[in-house]
Amino acid sequence: MAPPAALPAGDRTPLRELLRSLAWPGLLLSSGAILACGFALGRETLYFNLSYAWIVCWLLLGERYLGYRRRWRENDGQLGPDLGHTILNKGLVQLFIVSLLATGVIERTPGGALADWPLWAQVAFGLVASEFGLYWAHRIAHEWPWLWRFHAVHHSVERLWLVNTGRFHFVDSFASVFASLPFLFLSGIGMDAIVWVSAITAYIGILTHCNVDMRCGPLSLVFNTPELHRWHHSIDPAIGNSNYGENLMLWDQIFGTWYHRPGHHVETIGIDSHMPAGFLAQLALPFRRPAAERA
Repeated sequence: MAPPAALPAGDRTPLRELLRSLAWPGLLLSSGAILACGFALGRETLYFNLSYAWIVCWLLLGERYLGYRRRWRENDGQLGPDLGHTILNKGLVQLFIVSLLATGVIERTPGGALADWPLWAQVAFGLVASEFGLYWAHRIAHEWPWLWRFHAVHHSVERLWLVNTGRFHFVDSFASVFASLPFLFLSGIGMDAIVWVSAITAYIGILTHCNVDMRCGPLSLVFNTPELHRWHHSIDPAIGNSNYGENLMLWDQIFGTWYHRPGHHVETIGIDSHMPAGFLAQLALPFRRPAAERA
């Protein structure tokens, strides 16, 4: 089955095919290299912001010149709500983390049992540990109707592009934070590793939602990629109730929720219930009535 926005055969040049294959690993690795420079200079916060700006700029270009679906470039009237949810969620989560640091609930330099491991091993362990909480928080948000009504705000989009990466109801966001942070902070890894885990989560998150035609191949067996996440946004629950992993597909592989059909493409994304167009109405809707059950 050809993609709904397939390019004419003549447009699939060798250069485009090469870019499709290099885009996902190239952007992830180059962003990580920028952050590594920040650690070397003792300015990891600044360089993380630079690395995120780097990936955003390239994805904007990719959506323009290496787009996956032409229809997803069209204005859906949701730019304001997308940005509103993103800013509100980021602001509340950052305030929450700062509060935990200020009150001493989280130490700035934890030295757990794994803090002496090589940094790469700590990061790998931290990703696996936090992913367990993220996986189950995400899966429960699909299978428990009360939480689905909040998670439906994210799934109500009818196109995927980098701006709606952070489109989550704040209740949905806090459920994920509370589910993953205990596993991350109790894993025993050091603070540098925790920063790396958080950064990788941010990088992969924006990569999975972008409207860029990427070919990830065997990477989709291990990581959450755009090819997998588009299936997760299918309007059909039999397909969309899959690929719950935020960064890794490990727990999806273990619990049988990994889904991919190479060479095929999701037709329609979104939800089959009403979602108001306005930001404030979207925030209020889950408190007023249940959304349609997902499972």
